Amino acid sequence: MSSHFYEVALFGEFYAPDLKPILNRITLHSESSQPFQSREVVFEPLDAAAQRDAGTEPILLRAKKEISDPNAPWVLFSYLKPESVRVHPEATVRPWATCQVVGDALSFAAALGYVRRSQFYRRGYAFRRGTLLITMAQQEQLDPATELPVRAHADTLWEVEVKTAEPIRNTQETPLNKAIEAVLQVQLLMKGLLDLRRQDV
Repeated sequence: MSSHFYEVALFGEFYAPDLKPILNRITLHSESSQPFQSREVVFEPLDAAAQRDAGTEPILLRAKKEISDPNAPWVLFSYLKPESVRVHPEATVRPWATCQVVGDALSFAAALGYVRRSQFYRRGYAFRRGTLLITMAQQEQLDPATELPVRAHADTLWEVEVKTAEPIRNTQETPLNKAIEAVLQVQLLMKGLLDLRRQDV
């Protein structure tokens, strides 16, 4: 058994004309739903260029905050390379480390030796289904003068993620195949409306 904690996920995308039927079907098969808006800042190590020159892809650090909830903490997290498609052909399975930060998470990340690479805002809907978190959201544009988000155009692509809400360990009590079965059930429920698939991200 691996010592890693994992995220199991499927991904999809659609355009605005399909929003209502997809929203209705996901809502019908979820236990709860709510609108959300989030900010995500992506950092890379200070020596990222040297790592790339040496043929190694640096591990990115991400800081995320639900800005729709003023009391929400920042969450710092990182992913490692997804497991091979030969091992898990049906879903993306990748090691996932995460922790909550109280206070200034961005300065904390900088103190760890990371530099900000990019940031983006997303607005949409979040659903819970058992151990899964399902999000469907549009990426918002940033106003260059204020660096604040501006609502996405109506024709902006909607991005969907179906994933384990918390990192899971591959143990007898929480086997990865149960999480994979859970995301594949959602894939089946959305068949004909939304193509959910594995991505090597």
